[in-house]
Formats: sequence, structure tokens, C-alpha cells
Amino acid sequence: MSLIPWPYRWLALVLLAAALFGFGWIKGAGHAQTQWDAAVQKQALQAAAVGERQAQATVKVVTQYVDRVRVIREKGETIIKEVPVYVPVQADAACTINRGFVRLHDAAAAGELPETARDADAAPAGLALSAVAGTVAANYQTCHENAEQLRALQAWISEVRAEEQASSPRP
Repeated sequence: MSLIPWPYRWLALVLLAAALFGFGWIKGAGHAQTQWDAAVQKQALQAAAVGERQAQATVKVVTQYVDRVRVIREKGETIIKEVPVYVPVQADAACTINRGFVRLHDAAAAGELPETARDADAAPAGLALSAVAGTVAANYQTCHENAEQLRALQAWISEVRAEEQASSPRP
């Protein structure tokens, strides 16, 4: 005959099983948390490395862009300074620009439809041909700057994509 009755033995076995299960649960959760923390830290380090490489690509592209725009501006300013050489005072006196041309040019620059030609040819706008040449040269300068900005943005996107592909895990 045993000293401990059967119901208490079963209760002790159930409590022992629950304690073992709880111990395993806690150890497993701790192990899973450790793995999770390691994965999060690894991702954070990878993201920081990618961010650093992207920042380097940005500096490289921006430096090239700034240098190229400086050259474009210098060339544009030189061209604008040369307007009096190519459009002399005699041409300004001989040619007046009418309001219709001014309206059409302004509408085209704004990307809009021009107004109706009401008094387009009525009276000269008092705009000298050299002023038109200077404005057109300045507009082309701005156009070249915008084109260079677009090229720099495309180069930056290419660099960032290359970094993403280089850093992404391969199957």
C-alpha cells in the first residue's frame, strides 16, 4: 500500500507536466525572441549599409550635376552676353516685335493655348529684337539645366537600383 492516494498522484503528475510545459514554453519563447532580435539587428545593419551606399551615390551624382550645371550656366551667360554682337543695334532699329509674337511666345513658354489675335498686328509691342534673342537664349539655358537635372536624376535612380540589386539576397 502506498502512502499517497491516487487522486493526489494524478494531480502531482498533471502539475509536473504543466510545469514542464511552461518551462519549455518560456525557454522556446526566449529562443524565438533571441532569433527575432538577431534578425532585426541584421536587417538594421543591412539597411544602414544600403543607406550609406545610397548616400555615397547621391553625393557622387549631385557633385557631377552641380559641376555640369555650372558649365551650362557659364556657357549660357556667355551666349547672352554675345547677343549684341549677333543682333546689332541696326537690327533692333529695323525690326520691331509685335504683340502677336509676344503673346504666342509667352503662351508657348507657359504650355498654354495663346489668346485670340485681337490686336496682334495693330501696334508694335516696343520689344527690341535683341531682347527677344536674350530671352530665347536664357530660356534655352534653363532648358539645358532642366535636361541635366533629369539626366542626374536618372543616373541617381540607376545607382540606387544597382545598390539594391547588389545588396538583395539571391535565391
